Amino acid sequence: MKALRMGLVGVVVSWAAATGGGAGIGVSTAGAAPLPVSSLAQVWSEPAAGYGFLSAAIESAHTSIDLSMYEFEDAAIERDLVARAAAGVDVRVILDSAYHGASENASAARVLSAGGVHVVWASTAQIFHAKYLVVDRTSAYIGTGNLVASEYSSTRDFWVLDDVAGDVAAIVATFNADFTGTPGAGVASNGLVWSPGSTEALVALISSAHHSLLIENEEMASPAIEAALSAAAHRGVDVEVVMTSDSEWDTALAALVRAGVHVRLLGYSQLYIHAKVICADCTARSGTAFVGSENFSTASLAYNRELGVLTRTLRVVRAVRNDVIADGRIGRAL
Repeated sequence: MKALRMGLVGVVVSWAAATGGGAGIGVSTAGAAPLPVSSLAQVWSEPAAGYGFLSAAIESAHTSIDLSMYEFEDAAIERDLVARAAAGVDVRVILDSAYHGASENASAARVLSAGGVHVVWASTAQIFHAKYLVVDRTSAYIGTGNLVASEYSSTRDFWVLDDVAGDVAAIVATFNADFTGTPGAGVASNGLVWSPGSTEALVALISSAHHSLLIENEEMASPAIEAALSAAAHRGVDVEVVMTSDSEWDTALAALVRAGVHVRLLGYSQLYIHAKVICADCTARSGTAFVGSENFSTASLAYNRELGVLTRTLRVVRAVRNDVIADGRIGRAL
């Protein structure tokens, strides 16, 4: 993913500009209603947790498995999916084919298809960057990380479990449309945050903060997000952004620092920040967290297929808060 990501923003934003999309983005949260949230059952912080929980979830399936993945290079999870298909479970997989997806995911597609898994390629006209797994239409695992085994040990990511019936039904309904090649807006439910169209929800979360914001993301190329972060700092919110150092974001990050945002950068030899999380007013006892696949770019928020979730579930809030703070401590101040 680290190599794949390079140049992605420029490619898709150029397309957006050519089609007239992404211009003049602005989101007002004046008089906004309370943020919708979902109650989550579990959270996993990577790299400490490992991906055994996903293998266990797949192995537990009795009737169905639905998986949407941007980048898939994990032979163990391939074997898990093939084994459940052989056991009579209806296993369906959507793989990204845009950008370099068709080549990066070709091996997984061959293995899965040969093993009885129903594999479809997402349209090359839209990047499918979402990372989620639904088991037996009762449990949805929503993540920030790709299924790339070689990167598990060095990459900061998060996964959460959503077993709220309405949320799972909405995710399955969206998956069904995507699987049949008719993608549209994601089906709304509670705190689910879908792209295309996630800018407003994320700006609203940032704008809701009264005291503090903790941010991790792989990219910083969204004027709307950058404006919201700057505005939060100007109104006295303690804003901390933690990222892996990359010259591509230097201009945007320098502007944030001038606005009063605290930016901490890790080197590539340290933990790679691939997570996409926001924690608003998070303490050991309360707060609102976002965990999802959305990068802070116009492409990701306005055009890609992405999925995230907003929550006030304390175990999730604590996990995100603690790891972002810990990551910031080993980074250097910009």
